[in-house]
Amino acid sequence: MRSNYLFTSESVSEGHPDKVADQISDAIVDLFLSKDPEARIACETLTTTQLVVLAGEIRCKGVYENGAWAEGAQEEIERTVRNTVKRIGYEQDGFHWESFRFENNLHGQSAHIAQGVDASGNKDEGAGDQGIMFGYAADDTPDLMPATLYYSHKILERMAADRHSGAAPFLEPDAKSQVTLRYEGSKPVAATAIVVSTQHGKGYDEGDKEAELHAYVKKVVADILPAELLSETVYHINPTGSFEIGGPDGDAGLTGRKIIVDTYGGAAPHGGGAFSGKDPTKVDRSAAYITRYLAKNIVAAGLAQRVTIQLAYAIGVSKPLSLYVDTHGTGTVGDDKIEQAIQGIEKLGGLTPRGIRTHLGLNKPIYERTAAYGHFGRQAEGDFFPWEKTDLVDDLKAALA
Repeated sequence: MRSNYLFTSESVSEGHPDKVADQISDAIVDLFLSKDPEARIACETLTTTQLVVLAGEIRCKGVYENGAWAEGAQEEIERTVRNTVKRIGYEQDGFHWESFRFENNLHGQSAHIAQGVDASGNKDEGAGDQGIMFGYAADDTPDLMPATLYYSHKILERMAADRHSGAAPFLEPDAKSQVTLRYEGSKPVAATAIVVSTQHGKGYDEGDKEAELHAYVKKVVADILPAELLSETVYHINPTGSFEIGGPDGDAGLTGRKIIVDTYGGAAPHGGGAFSGKDPTKVDRSAAYITRYLAKNIVAAGLAQRVTIQLAYAIGVSKPLSLYVDTHGTGTVGDDKIEQAIQGIEKLGGLTPRGIRTHLGLNKPIYERTAAYGHFGRQAEGDFFPWEKTDLVDDLKAALA
């Protein structure tokens, strides 16, 4: 295991076109779950110049049943989409929450998928798809996340907060960040490079206004990163020059194109499935959440400094096909012992889709909040997402005693 190296992660803001799409898709998930906790949603979003398109498969009591829309349902969907874009802050000629064209192409869920997923008779609820999901935790930060991604997210969160409050009125919604850290002894010791590209108001690409923008970004970075990490930092701020045209007007956005930003910034494997737009019967989402939960609790319990966990599922089958734990040589007990401990903890419900949803309480409208600045390692509205809790520590220790 290497202990000295450079590593980089990136983040994108809530106004990035792909993130706009993710937030719209998850706003639809929340809308449906608020009406029917057992709703089935697979909502994809396309955003481009003055256009938002929804597509996918749904089933929801009081919204879409037996192949028909409930009265007023489509209008409520459009209102939800427009309010999401308004919250992000798009009021530009090329993309305005009030005037973009809107298409709703959502339709009923396939009966052949439903028969595999739904519980019936002696059959437990099955996984909503096949696939592999990974979770990760490391002791880089208090939230047990890779430091490169943690700081990348925090820079953009701060910039968005300043934009919304009016503290930085020259900022527009679209932005990206990237942080490169030098590690020694597997601990970050220096930020060698910081990249921030942000959409801006007119004139902030030259002269005094450009200098004001650059000074603002450096101040944000200084507020976010510990001072001891910034002694040798090279900054790249809007390195292409002008960035006035941005968001869906500058580049089309699609749900699910920022899966590394959503997870661990490249520090861990990814199974390939996106999260946003999917109800929690889809193991792409729920199993990724439970693997993060397990990984975080393992590190929080002092069983490892760093851990990667994999689960695998088959569509329509309730029990996972495999569980894999890798503590990367940092474990205090054998990886196989941790696997056995996890499998023996009854409250996890055998890591079936329903067991995961029940233990983490996932059948709630909590997902739009996840769709920008990462699904892991952060608080939402003053409370941890349920998969960020460390309430399994005692169970793990007891199982390994």
